Amino acid sequence: MELDLVEIAPNAVPPVCKIIDYGKLVYELQKKEKIQKKNQVVSILKEIRLHPNTDTHDFEFKLRHTIGFLDEGNKVKITIIFKGRELAYKEIGQRLLEKFLEKLVDIAQIEQEIKSEGKTMYAIVIPGKNKKKK
Repeated sequence: MELDLVEIAPNAVPPVCKIIDYGKLVYELQKKEKIQKKNQVVSILKEIRLHPNTDTHDFEFKLRHTIGFLDEGNKVKITIIFKGRELAYKEIGQRLLEKFLEKLVDIAQIEQEIKSEGKTMYAIVIPGKNKKKK
């Protein structure tokens, strides 16, 4: 009949075997794998860079970009970059980042709290469960 004896569950007692077409089994497994791969959600990390002295228009512009990235389902890393003597005024950058996160509270969840490393300060946000549409 041109069928194969295929071991389905080798760890079961007694082991389970079926008499089926092996080529068809392999095809079905590949098909299932392809469907699972297609349904996977790939999360991309986008980065928005600000400086402590970022003006209100630039702030709003970057906020709109961040909202767009979150609507697409991407993670967003908001980074404050300090140059030269700005490093002495980290609290200004901290307030700016907190203000930025405050504006995103309706559509995003904070994945990683505000963290400072060297000349940068950042936080990571992910799309929230209660996304609001534009």
